[in-house]
Amino acid sequence: MTTSHLFDLTGKVAVVTGGSGVLGAALAGGLADAGATVAIIARTPLKVAETVDRINAAGGKAMALPADVLDGDQMALAAERLNDLYGGVDILVNAAGGNRPDATATPGKNTFFDLPADALRAVVDLNLMGTLIPSQAFGKTMAQRRSGVIVNISSMAADRPLTRVVGYGGAKAAVDNITRWLAVTLAQQYGAGLRVNAIAPGFFLGDQNRALLIDAQSGELTPRGGQIIAHTPMARFGNPEDLIGTLVWLVSDAARFVTGIVVPVDGGFSAYSGV
Repeated sequence: MTTSHLFDLTGKVAVVTGGSGVLGAALAGGLADAGATVAIIARTPLKVAETVDRINAAGGKAMALPADVLDGDQMALAAERLNDLYGGVDILVNAAGGNRPDATATPGKNTFFDLPADALRAVVDLNLMGTLIPSQAFGKTMAQRRSGVIVNISSMAADRPLTRVVGYGGAKAAVDNITRWLAVTLAQQYGAGLRVNAIAPGFFLGDQNRALLIDAQSGELTPRGGQIIAHTPMARFGNPEDLIGTLVWLVSDAARFVTGIVVPVDGGFSAYSGV
C-alpha cells in the first residue's frame, strides 16, 4: 500500500456531529476531501443544509441529518437511516460540544459559587452525553461489523485546568477518560478493527469564544486572549483547517494500530510551562 493510499477515505461513510459549527464544518469538509461520504448532524436544519451545500459545491459528497445529539431516539433514527443507505458508518466524529456564559466563572461577575447547577449540568450533558449517545447509536453497527473508528473532540481544558471554564473542563476531562475506556472495551470485546481516539484542540477562534479573546471594537487581543498567545509558542490561535490532517490520519489506515490516545493540536500550548 502506497503512502497516499494509507490516507485515502474513498468509499468510507462518516458522521460528524456538531458538523455545522466552525470546527465541525472544517472537519467534515476535510473528510469529504479525502474521499468520504459525510453525514452532517446538528440541531439547526438551515446551518446543516448550508454546510452540506458547501461540501457538495466543492466536489465532495455530503448529506444532511438534522438531529439533537442528546436525544437518543433521534440518534437511533439517524443511525437507522445510514444503515439502510450504506449498511452502517465507518467513521464517527463527535464534534458537538461547547460552553455557556452562565456556566463560566468570571472574576467580579459570576464566581464559582454563583454558577447555577442547571447551567453546569447542561454543559456537562452537551460535551459528555453528547459524545456518549452518538457513540452508542452509531457504534453499535460498528461493533456488529467489527470495524469502525470513533474520534472525539476534547480540549486543552481537559488536561490542563483553565480558569473560568469549570463545567466545560470537567466534561472534556470525562471525554478523555471515556475515549480511553471505550478504546480498550471495543478492542477487547469486538476486535482490533474498532478504534477510538480523541483530538484536543488548543485555542481556536469560534462563535462562542471570539468576544472573550478579541476586542470587537479594536480588533486587538483582550487580556485573556493576550495571556493565551503568550503561552502558545507558535504565537497564534488555531485555524479550523489545522485539525484536518490529524483527523484524517486518525480515521485512516495510516493509524490502524493507534487507539486510546488524545492528540493535542495546540501550537505547543500544552508543552510550555510559561517560563
